[in-house]
Amino acid sequence: MTARRSTVRDLRRSNRSMLLSKLFFDGPLSRQELSQQTGLSAATVSNVTAELTEERLIVEAGLVESDGGRPRVLLRVDPEYAHVVGIDVGETGVKVELFDLAMTRLAAVEHPLPSSRPRPAAVVTQVVSGLREVMAAAGVGAASMLGVGIGVPGTVEQGSTLRVHAQTIGWDGVELVNLLRAKGVELPLFIDNGAKTQGQAELWFGAGRGARHAVIALLGSGVGAAVITDGATYRGSTSSAGEWGHTTIAYNGLECRCGARGCLEAYVGAEAILERYRKARGGRAVPGADEQSSLAALLTAAERSRTAAKVLEDTAGYLGAGIANLVNLFNPERIVLGGWAGLSLGAALLPLIEQSTAAHALRHPYGQTTIEIAQLGPDAVAVGAATLPVAAMLDQGSDPREAAGDDAA
Repeated sequence: MTARRSTVRDLRRSNRSMLLSKLFFDGPLSRQELSQQTGLSAATVSNVTAELTEERLIVEAGLVESDGGRPRVLLRVDPEYAHVVGIDVGETGVKVELFDLAMTRLAAVEHPLPSSRPRPAAVVTQVVSGLREVMAAAGVGAASMLGVGIGVPGTVEQGSTLRVHAQTIGWDGVELVNLLRAKGVELPLFIDNGAKTQGQAELWFGAGRGARHAVIALLGSGVGAAVITDGATYRGSTSSAGEWGHTTIAYNGLECRCGARGCLEAYVGAEAILERYRKARGGRAVPGADEQSSLAALLTAAERSRTAAKVLEDTAGYLGAGIANLVNLFNPERIVLGGWAGLSLGAALLPLIEQSTAAHALRHPYGQTTIEIAQLGPDAVAVGAATLPVAAMLDQGSDPREAAGDDAA
């Protein structure tokens, strides 16, 4: 295969991407610091930052004293250049959040869904409603929107027609972008699996920051993961990599929502944990109005109930075995437990989870990894979804609306 030759245009884009990314993640920085930290010449930094300033992508952010010379001008990405929206489509609700380019949250709404297996039409209705609400609350018009990122359950098949395959909630090839366009959404759309958007958020801003090899796990009603290899999300051939919840930990074990038996999700997903607790209580209903409050009730009951404590001990054991599989397969330097259920279980059971992981993983790779709790809380999927249009801007070194038009998905 003949190697593709780089052009002047490719080099220019690479330089713009490098400098814009550096300012986004580490700014404000002076031109001298940009040159030192990127290895680009002072002339290149000066020329590229002049272009980015003229396009309003970056702005001056004050002065810093220099050694014996004039104060240096600091630069940063302009927070007001554009806005982004991140949407978390969960199994029980839709969370919509609007940010500026400093990733400061300016507005947020959350709408419940009518069932744990929501129809696509119900999800689209709530997405459209929430999008309008946050834009109105923040006083942001369509012209200021860089894009809308959406994290969804299941696999996202990218292509000329984007399709969502979410077997556990009954979605089979749902053309989500087309459904949103039919409801009048004309903004650039970026759609990915929710575990992957959470993973990007934690990698950029949270417990995964600085790691080159990590697994960011999402535990809620369902279970998923983002596998980070050499600083990038591993996707596989059709972007379904990371379906950790549907790896088998018990041959012919408990039935999973996906239809298979023995999946990890059938043991450590919130729905499955609460079902085991219900059975352990002799079939009596678990207190709580929803899964979140019921899991909280289980955690509280474990302080006085041996039955509740045993359910949680078993859960920590199953979860540790699942994490050990990640350790043995991917050799990560860091594993992060996220998702609303993962945050609760990690806070209460981390020592037990670590013990189970150590018992099931190979000693050497386990000794090279740490297990940590996610830092961005239950908003991580929405935050990560909002980074999708930002990532397009940083990769291109320019406004993605100018290059890709409206159908960025």
